[in-house]
Amino acid sequence: MVDDDQIARSKRIQQRTGKTFHFATRVLPERVREPTYVLYAFFRVADEVVDGAETGSPEEQCRELDHLREVALGREETDDPVLAAFAELCDEHDIADEDVETFVEAMRSDIDTERYETYADLEAYMDGSASAVGRMMTAVMDPGEPEAALPHATALGDAFQLSNFLRDVREDIVELDRVYLPQETLREYGVTEVQLKRFEFDENVEAAMRHELRRAESLYKEGVAGIKYLPEDCQFAVLLASVLYAEHHALIRERGFDTLSETPELSTLRKLTLFAKTRWAWFRCKDPETVFRRVSCIPYGDSEPNRSGAGHADRVPAR
Repeated sequence: MVDDDQIARSKRIQQRTGKTFHFATRVLPERVREPTYVLYAFFRVADEVVDGAETGSPEEQCRELDHLREVALGREETDDPVLAAFAELCDEHDIADEDVETFVEAMRSDIDTERYETYADLEAYMDGSASAVGRMMTAVMDPGEPEAALPHATALGDAFQLSNFLRDVREDIVELDRVYLPQETLREYGVTEVQLKRFEFDENVEAAMRHELRRAESLYKEGVAGIKYLPEDCQFAVLLASVLYAEHHALIRERGFDTLSETPELSTLRKLTLFAKTRWAWFRCKDPETVFRRVSCIPYGDSEPNRSGAGHADRVPAR
């Protein structure tokens, strides 16, 4: 059984490193909220092995990730409270071994992979770094129809991850020398890597960003459509997380699609405002998809206006 100290340690990690996710986690029911702290803490521990301020050689990083995997799967002992809690959680909630394996393999790929040729390549990476996370979260929530919920949870995990990549273009180049925008997209719109490394924003970069934003927005629609399959006590929290992560698209549009100059960030006031709007809409209508259409900045391409007032021109690529 995961104890209070393990939960408290995990919560502190989430508070420090995942402010948007923590904001939404707080409205989960306790039965899911506390395991979510542990899940997130494990994800961050694994991520820090590769991307932390002080990392070892690639060989050392691989060995450490292998150790994390073996502990998580109950094959090795550990005195680390977060790792021990995650292993207990996997057993308690029957989290699939293959999802743990897939997640760790994605972290391993970060050691020597800095570019993704196609979106299919990036999608394969996100299956571990994001989709597997969504599937683990779904296991903790324990929906009555997991087979109906899981494909949508996978799409929502990818949507969150892709939004992060689009928000963090500059940060990923500066801190990690990584470009998560698919190389095929950059070529299609005439964007060079030299240009990105010089942070030279122009209409070509804008067009590439629009292209990937639309891709992410399709994933949000697919993901949100399945929130109804989650337990009722979890639906609002997942809906709120979707609204908050999607709001990065509004920030990106407000900056004219330029995330090379600086990394946009949601303010606490903006999160609180979105929470209030989402809560009020949820009070009036308990349908997650309807609320998301009303509150989020994601355009649905029909006659129904969305919160951002984005028009048709904002959904057509600049070529």
